[in-house]
Amino acid sequence: MRVACALTVAGALVVSGCKAPDRQPAANLDVRGPAPTFNKDIAPILFAQCAPCHRPGQAAPFAVLEYQEVKERAEKIVRMTKARRMPPWLPEAGFGEFVGERRLTDTQIATIERWANEGTAEGEAADRPATPQWPDGWQLGKPDLVVTMPKAYTVQPAEHDIFRNVVMRVALPSGRFVRAVEFRPGAVPIVHHAVISIDRTRASRRRDGADGQPGYDGMIAQGAQSPDGHFLGWTPGRGPIVAPEGMPWRLDPGSDIVVQLHLLPQLEPHAVQASLGLYFTDVPPQHVPLMIKLGSKAIDIPAGDTAYAITDSYVLPVDVDVLSIYPHAHYLGKEMQAYAALPDGTTRWLLSIKRWDFHWQQEYRYQKPIALPRGTTLTMKYTYDNSAGNAHNPHKPPVPVVYGPNSSDEMGDLWVQVLPRSPADAAALVRAFAEREARANVAGAELLVRRVPEDAKNQTFLGSSYVESGRFAEAIPPLEHALRLDPRSANAHNQLGGALVSLGRAREAIPHLRQAAALAPDDERMQFNLGYALNAAGLPVDAAQAFRRAIDINPDFAEAHDNLGVFLLSRNQLAEALVHLRKAVALAPNSADVHSNLGGALVNAGKLDEGLQHIKRALELRPDHELARQNLAILERRGKR
Repeated sequence: MRVACALTVAGALVVSGCKAPDRQPAANLDVRGPAPTFNKDIAPILFAQCAPCHRPGQAAPFAVLEYQEVKERAEKIVRMTKARRMPPWLPEAGFGEFVGERRLTDTQIATIERWANEGTAEGEAADRPATPQWPDGWQLGKPDLVVTMPKAYTVQPAEHDIFRNVVMRVALPSGRFVRAVEFRPGAVPIVHHAVISIDRTRASRRRDGADGQPGYDGMIAQGAQSPDGHFLGWTPGRGPIVAPEGMPWRLDPGSDIVVQLHLLPQLEPHAVQASLGLYFTDVPPQHVPLMIKLGSKAIDIPAGDTAYAITDSYVLPVDVDVLSIYPHAHYLGKEMQAYAALPDGTTRWLLSIKRWDFHWQQEYRYQKPIALPRGTTLTMKYTYDNSAGNAHNPHKPPVPVVYGPNSSDEMGDLWVQVLPRSPADAAALVRAFAEREARANVAGAELLVRRVPEDAKNQTFLGSSYVESGRFAEAIPPLEHALRLDPRSANAHNQLGGALVSLGRAREAIPHLRQAAALAPDDERMQFNLGYALNAAGLPVDAAQAFRRAIDINPDFAEAHDNLGVFLLSRNQLAEALVHLRKAVALAPNSADVHSNLGGALVNAGKLDEGLQHIKRALELRPDHELARQNLAILERRGKR
């Protein structure tokens, strides 16, 4: 019943006290000495910077390993390198030092141009470096688990890019920590890039294959999220995605891996069957990063506008270390800036992209974490070009473009991966940012409703955004409007039921939640929400039945196990209660609520030492958890410390 998005603030970006580095042009450098040759001067550059993609079997259209191939394309190579379109590295120099930079120096670019202009000589064989070698198999060795699409997706001939979310089910008897992922596209020239997410809700599984092909279309994988504050993105030439030292991420049993494939247009049908190699570790994470998102959902770009801008800022409530940054926009994106204004008046640039290219988006990890104190203001500014002069504009002629999940819509997000200094700081950051996200969601939903008021999805989005923000009374009218437009919307019934329960009108909510469960019989969350309302209405036995139905649909649904366990505990059915509460903790080990509930049940069962461990764990995760604090106080009064 929750939706999270981002806040927008329109305006101009002004950076004071931080001078941007001067960027020198690549051309017209005075390079003297003997004429360069391929073997001595050009091959070392191309082998190091270009060959990871420009080699047989990879996505690039030609290889650069042999002299003749390079000579025939010398003019094109000069043109692309001078324009800094190749190698594909978007951040400007001097605005952050990143791992794995694919950037040619001005001297290297000038050397390539001079070689092309002065005869493209091959040179002496003795000067040629050894041809690079790449592993034929998995680069990190045999994976602990290989997950493959059960069926190939057939890319049909088309003139536009395709975004397909493929669902890979993972059979795990228990949770595992993942230290690395290696992606194999299966059809390299077709797969432009991929984003890997985890779906613990089974929402993606329910959409999987609805059109007869594996997966489902779209740029947003509903229900899927990046795991534990990590962004998992693959681009051609990138090796395994390795988590930072001491920061593996958890893969829970029952979770699905969702891989969003960006597929390039083809003239003939092609089959794509991607696979993932997972590398586990038994050592739990020493630190768990978080993702902060700046951006806008209130994007509304007029046709022809060449410099439409969005800005957003966020004041850090705690000290953090910034680990990486991931910018995201679509085809109208033009320029990006991000910086941090520290409380002492200094400014740190985080990112600058002068020429955004949707096709080459990726995460950028800093060579060294950037320490930012509490009170630092993070600011981003994105500029868009919705004119006919933008060669990437998907609309010809240009049309007004608003925020949306399709590639023909537009987005403007900046994800910042941060590491708080303590669990308490992490909890405070999560709470503060959730409130901010909810407010941002409302801004975007209100814009959509103003533009297209008679759209059931827009009205549902607005109502659910009000629910998320705690504005329950305001949520009622748009949700009722949505149901007048589409009486069979399970989501609208569900959201309206949630708003009514929050207003203390659980009896009124139950018919809507029953209807939602009937319209979406395979959605465990609809059953769970019905159970929650039944319990609030004083019908705990009926509520327990709904929780059991939710567990029947999804045996790995932690919240349902937790609530059913609490119900059974209230009936003094301790043995069964402990089974469900232990299951909830196994499925949601970072939930303070489930640890607190299990701890209380264990204390009631006379297992004081084990119960105390879970109560203390709840307080580690959330120091202000009131029930855990009360239980700890009771134990301390009993002398159990």
